[in-house]
Amino acid sequence: MGKILEINGPLVKLELPQTVLGEQVRVGRMGLIGEVIGRAGDTALAQLYEDTTGLRPGEDAEGLGWPLSVELGPGLLGGIFDGVQRPLQAMRERSGDRIAHGVAVASLSRTQRWHFVPEPARRAGTRLAGGDVLGFVQETESIRHRILTPPQIEGELLELAPEGDHSVEEVIGRVRLADGRIEKLHLFHRWPVRTPRPFRQRDHAVAPLITGQRILDTFYPLLKGGKAAIPGPFGAGKTMLQHQVARWCDAQIVIYVGCGERGNELTDILESMPELKDPYTGRSLMERTLLVANTSNMPVVAREASIYVGITLAEYFRDQGYDVVMVADSTSRWAEALREVSGRLGQMPVEEGYPAYLGSRLAAFYERAGRVETLAGDHGSVTLIGAVSPPGGDFSEPVTSHTKEIVQTFWALSKELADARHYPAVDWLESFSGDVNSAAKWWAEHVHPNWQAARAAALGLLAESEELQRVVNLVGVEALSSEQRWALESARLIKEGLLQQAATDEADSFASPEKQYALLAALLEIHRRGMDLVQLGAPAQRLIQMPLLAQARRWKSQHGSDDLAGLQAKIAAVPQAFEPLLLEYASTRQPAGAGEARP
Repeated sequence: MGKILEINGPLVKLELPQTVLGEQVRVGRMGLIGEVIGRAGDTALAQLYEDTTGLRPGEDAEGLGWPLSVELGPGLLGGIFDGVQRPLQAMRERSGDRIAHGVAVASLSRTQRWHFVPEPARRAGTRLAGGDVLGFVQETESIRHRILTPPQIEGELLELAPEGDHSVEEVIGRVRLADGRIEKLHLFHRWPVRTPRPFRQRDHAVAPLITGQRILDTFYPLLKGGKAAIPGPFGAGKTMLQHQVARWCDAQIVIYVGCGERGNELTDILESMPELKDPYTGRSLMERTLLVANTSNMPVVAREASIYVGITLAEYFRDQGYDVVMVADSTSRWAEALREVSGRLGQMPVEEGYPAYLGSRLAAFYERAGRVETLAGDHGSVTLIGAVSPPGGDFSEPVTSHTKEIVQTFWALSKELADARHYPAVDWLESFSGDVNSAAKWWAEHVHPNWQAARAAALGLLAESEELQRVVNLVGVEALSSEQRWALESARLIKEGLLQQAATDEADSFASPEKQYALLAALLEIHRRGMDLVQLGAPAQRLIQMPLLAQARRWKSQHGSDDLAGLQAKIAAVPQAFEPLLLEYASTRQPAGAGEARP
């Protein structure tokens, strides 16, 4: 037992001779929980996860003997937790709408009973290794929860409970370790959040994460197990884009971490998520989702911890063989928490006041993404998507620039596009993806072999239109040739008919890969046929006035992913729409005497 020596915001100096770095501590008469981050002689420096208002020097403090850990077991899915994995609903029942100081609530319910079905291969006398599957619990209608042996456990299985109902604290098995000690097994186990969970080996990511958003899937794909960032200024639509990814992506588990964001945004998520239907099962989306909510008015140190809590939960479901998507909104707020704590510690600030270790902390966090072979021999993945909120939309600021060097996919949002009501406001010039070649193999096998070439053609047309738009802004559209005017119009057609996608449009909120490619190929075909006519002498204005262009802009909303036949029928009529102009201008270019009979 020790005592408080000094209080500096969330940092508290303690007299605790026996503690070690990373150990959790309980401080003061209110029982505030924290973590030791420094030692000097008999004193320890701890960061507390709760508000220190009312705490006084001289109050008692004690080390708890374990690091900041999360409880991993049935009961996680559908849950809403704070930054240190305390269930918010249980805390509300305990202390009301405002979280009281020192409220201690178990992360997983100790009273709920789960129907455990043992793995048939697990019999008494067999060898048990870390990560092995002990059995199953049907946690939700959508997800079967695999009960895993804790990674550090290895030995002889002495007994395993038969099929039946158990709480998470009841003993379901016993293992004799190599040193002769007997270890008890439960439906849950604990794992320190700052330690990555082990696996056998990393795998190469092989399939793209299908989000149903055309600008992401078609132009800047992200592989399952990849790392992506969504940088953008306030009002550019980061949160809405993350909602769309969380709702429509083809991952089996979704973990949403609200790290330091405004309370009203997280409230919208907490209210809307339970009402959403999973498009793949037709059941509630919360059956495969869990939320970590840490708003900007919550303690800053808990904000820093929330990111690690989320990624550890993601790794746990990965170890069960699931594809997991973790969305972190936002890593900028997490970095600001690092900056505040490092400032109170008196550490030397570097660029914009951030600590010198900002880049290495970001890299270590994103490195926990990946597709792996688990200890049990399954394959699972964690895909990390981090939002970044650069002040004033400045992508050269430290958090954005460091993140850009780390991630494989960069979905840059533009305030100008958002102000023009172009959503998703992903800037096709600033964004990039390093996964295009790998994704192309999947698209060629499952959708169309010409996907990569069509994508490159569309991006080339968009880049050309940006150059032409600069000319128009300077000297007017009259300075452009017919070919250039048609290229500008074709790029506008791609932007409006393909890249724009309304989250509230029932038919177009999600676009299957087949629909995405069909629209892309059709719009490129319109561009090609129009360019052929321009080269025959047709003025660009005649082409721009064609009813086909207005119709093509509406195809995305008129036909959902389940009505590809109707979409293909309209696409098949494209050549017929150009036929009158083709006959008119082909005849004017016919050389003299071409129609006379040859001798």
